[in-house]
Amino acid sequence: MAAVGSVDVEAELVAWLHAKLTVRVLTDLPANLGSVLPVVQLQRIGGDDDTIRLDRAVVDLDVYAGTRQAASALMAQARSVLLSELRGVATESAVFTAARTISAPAWRPYENTSLRRVGGTYEVYSHPVS
Repeated sequence: MAAVGSVDVEAELVAWLHAKLTVRVLTDLPANLGSVLPVVQLQRIGGDDDTIRLDRAVVDLDVYAGTRQAASALMAQARSVLLSELRGVATESAVFTAARTISAPAWRPYENTSLRRVGGTYEVYSHPVS
């Protein structure tokens, strides 16, 4: 989904988080999820913009792992980099100006009971580079 100024916040955040976490970060879960763990899923679920430059994206992060402990640890790492390192990051198309927690990480049920899922919701502010 392209946002204000043609910035795809999902794509930008997926690439940035992948580089920071060095695990698979994606928007759509693969059919073979159980064999490629751990996985971080990022999805824009809403937000708003000022119709000119500022985009306030609401994003969900879900971490899938084989154990609850592994999912919680990876979520803690993802949350930490998002909240402490994203501000001021400039990519080819976006500048990120702030990130904050809307809903802190918590266990979320998942239909495959052999996997564990921990998720949180965040608000991310950005604007196009030019």
